[in-house]
Amino acid sequence: MNHFFESIINLFFPPKCPFCGKVLDAVGVCSKCEKDLPWLPEEQVVMTDKDLTCAAPLWYEGAVREALLRLKFRGGSALAEPFGELLARCAAERFGGEFDTVTWVPVSQKRLEARGYDQSRLLAEAVCRHWDTRPVQLLNKVQDNPAQSGLQGEAARRANVLGVYDPADPELIRDRRILLIDDIHTTGATLSECVRVLRDNGAASILCLTAARTPKREKKGKKFIDSVLQSGKSTRIIENV
Repeated sequence: MNHFFESIINLFFPPKCPFCGKVLDAVGVCSKCEKDLPWLPEEQVVMTDKDLTCAAPLWYEGAVREALLRLKFRGGSALAEPFGELLARCAAERFGGEFDTVTWVPVSQKRLEARGYDQSRLLAEAVCRHWDTRPVQLLNKVQDNPAQSGLQGEAARRANVLGVYDPADPELIRDRRILLIDDIHTTGATLSECVRVLRDNGAASILCLTAARTPKREKKGKKFIDSVLQSGKSTRIIENV
């Protein structure tokens, strides 16, 4: 965007921190939220599970969860820009030089019409603006399946997305090193299905990037145990087990 027009837009519609709403001089995150956000530990930012390699800078909890829900379901499309800055930073640090094409996990036409935008496409576009490039649509969602958020268990989620994505143009996929962007990484079922379709159509490699990752139950359980130990109630709880 032309810097003059960007400054005019910022004058009338100043950027705000996506997590606390504080008015900022530029798109991004305020210093307090930057410090307090639930960042993934360095050793957990990139997760590899079978054929899926995915990076995420943040845990999907607290203010991050609330911001992504606003982006996804409550018309908060402007939140894609500050999340895009976080994603671009994460990709540069973790996957620099390892991809030549950026794409996203698309929503169905029905949900696009109902929502008015595709949040993952907005994230991909926001990321690419930091690199003076544009994302390429490589996938189409051809079935309007039930929302993954309403399903319990990895098996149900994997069955729910099987066959719902098709290549937009196999020629654009063949031999490309792809960075695939989505909003949230929960079980990885959606990302894995997209990776399968891209690989079956000749992609050289696929790396995934999401704004946040859902904490495993073990993480939440560890937090509970730690809090119990710190409170001095461990003896009574152990006795009741």
